Amino acid sequence: MGIYLMNMYRSPNIGIYAKANEHFILLPKSLAPTKIQKFSSLLGVKPVGTSIGGSRLIGSLVVMNSYGVLVSRFADDEEINIIKENTNLPVERVPFKYTSIGNLIAANDYGAVVSKILPRFVRDLVEKVLNVPTKAMSISSYPQVGSMIVASNNGAVIHPSASQSEIFQVANILKVDVEPCTVNGGVPYVSSGILVNSRNAIVGTLTSGSELMILSRAFKL
Repeated sequence: MGIYLMNMYRSPNIGIYAKANEHFILLPKSLAPTKIQKFSSLLGVKPVGTSIGGSRLIGSLVVMNSYGVLVSRFADDEEINIIKENTNLPVERVPFKYTSIGNLIAANDYGAVVSKILPRFVRDLVEKVLNVPTKAMSISSYPQVGSMIVASNNGAVIHPSASQSEIFQVANILKVDVEPCTVNGGVPYVSSGILVNSRNAIVGTLTSGSELMILSRAFKL
């Protein structure tokens, strides 16, 4: 168990391009096969090459845990079928005007934090597909909770401006300890630079030594 440094498309913002759970990692199909193999082997999961609405920004357009997958309304039938066939998980579009659902929902296998801007029917869909309870909230007055939280089944990190009350609420719904942290040398939107499950974590190559220490402690790696 540990934390590894990698880039994707020469960018440290690996979290905007991919999404992982305990069993699979969704990666852009245009990524080099050697990179696909490296990411999947480090997390100990099966790689699934796809796109969402023709875009390689999978991390921003997908929410996933071990029970299901939610995708942007831009995802086409072929992309959804690829994910279904390779994961055997339920896959559902989120029929909402904001398409970057990965920036609006953070989830693990115990719970999901959803943005306050999402209507009740979207929360119901999250609870049905991901099979977890939800908590609607903002963090430091920002609605983009999916970009501000990264959670595994062992721990979570959150935007450094989160209040103690917000940290407590996130920990309560995700049922893991939560620590404030940044990634890639001070970026507070932690989901942009982290891929994690209970085995290992992969972070962007600009992540500092002090950030690595906090991340290792937070994710218990």
